Amino acid sequence: MLRTLSLHRNKLVLIFGLALCSLLGSIWVGDAKTWAEIDWLDVLGEGGSSIAIGVWMVLILGSRPAGRVTDLLTLGMGFMFIAMWQDNLDEFIRIPAEQWWDHWLESGAMPLGIAFLTYGLFHWHSEQLSINRQLEKREQLFREHRYIDGLTQLGRVDYLRQQLERQQAANVAAPISLIMAGIEFYPDVVRRIGHREADRLLREVAEIIMLNLRRQDVICRYAGDRFALVLPSTDAAQALKTARELVLAVQHFAFKTATGETLYQRLHTGIYTAHQGESAEHIIISANAAMEKAGEHNGCCQVA
Repeated sequence: MLRTLSLHRNKLVLIFGLALCSLLGSIWVGDAKTWAEIDWLDVLGEGGSSIAIGVWMVLILGSRPAGRVTDLLTLGMGFMFIAMWQDNLDEFIRIPAEQWWDHWLESGAMPLGIAFLTYGLFHWHSEQLSINRQLEKREQLFREHRYIDGLTQLGRVDYLRQQLERQQAANVAAPISLIMAGIEFYPDVVRRIGHREADRLLREVAEIIMLNLRRQDVICRYAGDRFALVLPSTDAAQALKTARELVLAVQHFAFKTATGETLYQRLHTGIYTAHQGESAEHIIISANAAMEKAGEHNGCCQVA
């Protein structure tokens, strides 16, 4: 959290700097109230609210990257914090009526803050919907933890077979396609950048592939650098189109190593569209054979 907060240091300095300036300005132009004049219920409500908003702001900044949504949320809560802070200061300091800035901070900052916060929440909501659409692709994987690959957090071979059997049982007429995809010259990549960086490459390639699949599609790690993609209700032509899109997506992905080197990868893919009644093992073997053939001919996509 502290590392993330350091990305937003300027925002925090600005907001809490303004709060400090308003405190010093109030002390400079105003007079302290007596204990009898202080409404302690207002102090509790307004002071507690300003502290709560400040904590919310720090928590949000500590969990989000820099960007437009973060800026809007921070602006909104920052204005609201300043308004509640100044309102609380008025409980302790009597400020002359001619000091216009005091009234502006109390009454003007709050509606501005609410407006910015509302606009930021609207964009945050859209952002969350987009993230949730991607998480739905993983939802089934987390139901059965024993089928999870520890490195990529994708399904393993057992899960792949289970999904193929379920799809074959559930879809009598709709075609089911399996794409087997492997990274070209992956052993050479491992020797070049080391196992740790190669593992990170696998995870990031898996994310790229996942982002280019539909909600109903399933991605699994078959073995090593090889991924298996189950595409329900997809014929051979549609599967070939998807495979070519995945090849292009990975081909344009610039992987940055720890040393600053940029690597580009290429996928070999094999496609097999299953017929009703075929076993999961036969489908997997057929897609694997097609992928091997694509590698032998130095091609990107091969339909079995």
